[in-house]
Amino acid sequence: MTPNTDITSLEDIKLLVNSFYSKVQEDALIGPIFNEKIMGRWPEHLEKMYRFWQTILLEEHTYTGSPFPPHKQLPVNTQHFDRWMALFTETVDHLFTGKLADDAKLRAQNMAQMFNYKIEYFRNAGRN
Repeated sequence: MTPNTDITSLEDIKLLVNSFYSKVQEDALIGPIFNEKIMGRWPEHLEKMYRFWQTILLEEHTYTGSPFPPHKQLPVNTQHFDRWMALFTETVDHLFTGKLADDAKLRAQNMAQMFNYKIEYFRNAGRN
């Protein structure tokens, strides 16, 4: 598929989220971590991700909550976030092109860096 349109609708968000998390579930590095954490609740997780990205990218406020706490105790590090980001970027670039597609990648990168930093912070604080 050649990128030809930007992210403009909830249907685009669903395509992005479903495509991305299909790759995540199969990935040798991060798949086992996600699959163990979510434990068969993928439809529920995907619905939450639709609302999250719909709120972030389309400014249609359907997501409520705090995205960090469920990730706080994950056994992940920079390598895992780099892989997550590579899969996300690959998925966006395969499906979309445009301002919101670029914004999705930037926001994902910022989130990955922040989550990685916070996880490391809490992990190190627990050692003291």
